[in-house]
Amino acid sequence: MERLPSDICLKIFCFLDHQNLASALQVCRKWKLLGSDNKLWCNLFRERWGVDEAAFFAPEPLESTSWKHVYETQDRCDRVGLGLKIIKEGGDYFLVHQGKIQRYLGSRIKRKGVKECESSTTSNHVEEPCRGILDKILFFLGYLEAASADAKRGRLL
Repeated sequence: MERLPSDICLKIFCFLDHQNLASALQVCRKWKLLGSDNKLWCNLFRERWGVDEAAFFAPEPLESTSWKHVYETQDRCDRVGLGLKIIKEGGDYFLVHQGKIQRYLGSRIKRKGVKECESSTTSNHVEEPCRGILDKILFFLGYLEAASADAKRGRLL
C-alpha cells in the first residue's frame, strides 16, 4: 500500500465502511491524510443517511468543517440522542449537545507524561484543589439542576 499511488489508495478506501475507515486512519500518516478525504466521508454519509440528509447537513464551502466531522456528529446523535448528555468514549468523558461535543470533562485513565492533577493559583497565591472527573460531573449536574429550577421559576412568574 505504501508504494501505491494516492488515487488507487482512495479507490480502495471507498470500499470500506466507516468503522474500518476510521481504523485505517490510525495506521500511518499517509493513510490518515488519504482517509480524511471529504469525498470519502460525503459518500459514506449519503450511503448511511441518504442524499436528502446529506444536502441538509452539508458543510458550507467557506466553513472549516469537513464531511468527516459532519459524519461523526450525526453518528453521535444516532448513538446518544439530541439532548444534553454526558457520554464516555474510551476512557474520556464529554458533555454533548445535539451530537456536538461541547466540553471535554476529563478522563479516569492516567496518561503517560500527563500530570494527573495540576494545581492552579489564584491572585491571592492560594492553591485550589484539583477536581477529578467525577467531581466535575457532579458540579456540572448541580449547575444544570440550578439552571433548570431558575427556568421553571421564570415560567411560573
